[in-house]
Amino acid sequence: MDSRIKTVEFDKPLVTSGAGAVCGVGQAWAKVPPAPSKEERAELKARIRALLEREKAVLVAHYYVDAELQELADETGGCVADSLEMARFGRDHEAKTLIVAGVRFMGETAKILSPDKRILMPDLDATCSLDLGCPADEFSAFCDAHPDRTVVVYANTSAAVKARADWMVTSSIGLEIVADLHARGEKILWAPDRHLGNYIQKKTGADMLLWQGSCLVHDEFKGIELDVLRAQYPHAKVLVHPESPEGVVALADVVGSTTQLIDAAKRLDATHFIVATDLGILHKMRLAAPGKTFIEAPTAGNSATCKSCAHCPWMAMNGLANLAEVLERGNNEIFVDPAIAERARRPIDRMLAFAAEHKRRVQTSGDLARDGALFANVGAA
Repeated sequence: MDSRIKTVEFDKPLVTSGAGAVCGVGQAWAKVPPAPSKEERAELKARIRALLEREKAVLVAHYYVDAELQELADETGGCVADSLEMARFGRDHEAKTLIVAGVRFMGETAKILSPDKRILMPDLDATCSLDLGCPADEFSAFCDAHPDRTVVVYANTSAAVKARADWMVTSSIGLEIVADLHARGEKILWAPDRHLGNYIQKKTGADMLLWQGSCLVHDEFKGIELDVLRAQYPHAKVLVHPESPEGVVALADVVGSTTQLIDAAKRLDATHFIVATDLGILHKMRLAAPGKTFIEAPTAGNSATCKSCAHCPWMAMNGLANLAEVLERGNNEIFVDPAIAERARRPIDRMLAFAAEHKRRVQTSGDLARDGALFANVGAA
């Protein structure tokens, strides 16, 4: 490992007990709604459409949730996107009620950007291993121990962790922001994903102190098995999210955020793609690139087991039935302490301003061929 990458011995268990209980992996899979029958599906969709209209609400869904929820969001004038674009869309939409089909930090980000709107979620227990693995109190103490470092946190964190940060980044603009900070001589304290942090450090050469979190889904992809699969499909392009381990990233033809991977599937002339990210993304990839074949990257070797099997158990907790229920009852509302929200918004706004400025520079540089490649990753996560 590069000597400039400093790590912290920290691996938060996903399940605690007593008053601090959280929805761990096993509990999440147990709460996944059963698949409705064809008749039930049609009835639920009709109810949800009527309820969205009655409540003057809009549905925003992440690429990783069930395909039926993605379809419903598209069909009802909502949004299917990455976490940041979900929040942007909700902020700019006229609806006063946003239904966020995703995980809790996405609902919190939507509330931070739309404090006067009502934010509802199908299941408030739907969380994220990166969020769980970075408790705000422990992270704050970690920051206090390194006051000389600029704190950069990934979007997959709680509002309280964002409130402790100088910058928030997404997987598509993290490289540019860290490179800019490095050019200014700043040392970075990065959290929570160690794989994404390692990827960015190697690309930028920045001095980065890494929190040791990981995404349950991406951490399970295996480089050895991926190499075997590539041999079976020698003409396939490999698409990898940078939350994946270094050995998987090394085999990629394209490394990028969810939006960037979908764009690559559409843009590249290959007919087969091996995809190393949550399998929920395959729905949008198939829509974006009809006629192309998408193959799930392996998460375990022979006789091995996987906790996620390439699908986030907390994303899977979102279903048509609990979506209809939350619209009918108006429960599962997201609240963020106003003082925390105010502090958490600053690193988000700083990132948005940086992205807007980078895009402006590309447009006015006079050399789009050069700058287009340099800033191709500027955008949502």
